[in-house]
Amino acid sequence: MAREVRHEATAPAVFDESDLAEDGKLFICRCGLSSEGPLCDGSHRATEDEAEGVVYRYDADGESRRIVEALELSEE
Repeated sequence: MAREVRHEATAPAVFDESDLAEDGKLFICRCGLSSEGPLCDGSHRATEDEAEGVVYRYDADGESRRIVEALELSEE
Protein backbone atom coordinates (compact mmCIF):
# COMPACT_ATOMS: atom_id res chain seq x y z
CA MET A 1 0.00 0.00 0.00
CA ALA A 2 1.05 3.57 -0.52
CA ARG A 3 -0.35 7.02 0.18
CA GLU A 4 -0.08 10.35 -1.58
CA VAL A 5 0.86 12.77 1.19
CA ARG A 6 1.48 16.49 0.84
CA HIS A 7 3.40 18.52 3.38
CA GLU A 8 3.60 22.27 3.65
CA ALA A 9 6.25 22.45 6.37
CA THR A 10 9.29 24.52 5.52
CA ALA A 11 11.27 24.14 8.73
CA PRO A 12 12.09 21.46 11.30
CA ALA A 13 9.54 20.65 14.00
CA VAL A 14 10.53 21.64 17.53
CA PHE A 15 9.11 19.64 20.44
CA ASP A 16 8.95 20.32 24.14
CA GLU A 17 7.57 18.58 27.24
CA SER A 18 3.98 19.57 26.39
CA ASP A 19 4.17 17.28 23.34
CA LEU A 20 4.87 14.17 25.42
CA ALA A 21 2.15 11.61 26.14
CA GLU A 22 1.28 10.77 29.74
CA ASP A 23 3.81 7.92 29.69
CA GLY A 24 6.57 10.31 28.60
CA LYS A 25 6.68 9.08 24.99
CA LEU A 26 6.57 11.20 21.86
CA PHE A 27 4.38 9.83 19.04
CA ILE A 28 5.37 11.02 15.57
CA CYS A 29 2.98 10.58 12.60
CA ARG A 30 4.33 8.30 9.90
CA CYS A 31 1.14 7.81 7.87
CA GLY A 32 0.86 11.46 6.79
CA LEU A 33 -2.80 11.79 7.80
CA SER A 34 -2.55 13.42 11.22
CA SER A 35 -4.22 16.80 11.55
CA GLU A 36 -1.82 17.43 14.43
CA GLY A 37 1.28 16.59 12.36
CA PRO A 38 4.00 15.94 12.87
CA LEU A 39 2.45 14.44 16.01
CA CYS A 40 0.25 11.35 15.73
CA ASP A 41 -3.48 11.80 16.39
CA GLY A 42 -4.56 8.23 15.62
CA SER A 43 -5.61 8.96 12.02
CA HIS A 44 -3.58 5.94 10.88
CA ARG A 45 -6.48 3.73 11.97
CA ALA A 46 -8.21 4.70 8.69
CA THR A 47 -5.45 2.86 6.80
CA GLU A 48 -5.92 -0.55 8.41
CA ASP A 49 -7.75 -2.06 5.42
CA GLU A 50 -5.53 -0.68 2.65
CA ALA A 51 -4.72 -3.26 -0.03
CA GLU A 52 -1.14 -4.12 -0.98
CA GLY A 53 0.02 -2.51 -4.24
CA VAL A 54 -2.69 0.19 -4.23
CA VAL A 55 -2.01 3.94 -3.92
CA TYR A 56 -4.57 5.92 -1.93
CA ARG A 57 -5.27 9.60 -1.59
CA TYR A 58 -7.14 10.71 1.52
CA ASP A 59 -9.32 13.80 1.56
CA ALA A 60 -8.58 16.60 4.03
CA ASP A 61 -10.93 15.06 6.60
CA GLY A 62 -8.60 12.03 6.76
CA GLU A 63 -11.53 9.64 6.46
CA SER A 64 -12.61 9.75 2.81
CA ARG A 65 -10.20 8.18 0.35
CA ARG A 66 -9.92 7.30 -3.29
CA ILE A 67 -7.65 5.05 -5.29
CA VAL A 68 -5.01 6.83 -7.37
CA GLU A 69 -4.96 5.16 -10.78
CA ALA A 70 -1.70 6.74 -11.99
CA LEU A 71 0.90 9.20 -10.77
CA GLU A 72 2.29 11.85 -13.09
CA LEU A 73 5.25 14.02 -12.17
CA SER A 74 5.38 17.56 -13.47
CA GLU A 75 8.49 18.97 -15.09
CA GLU A 76 9.08 22.00 -12.88
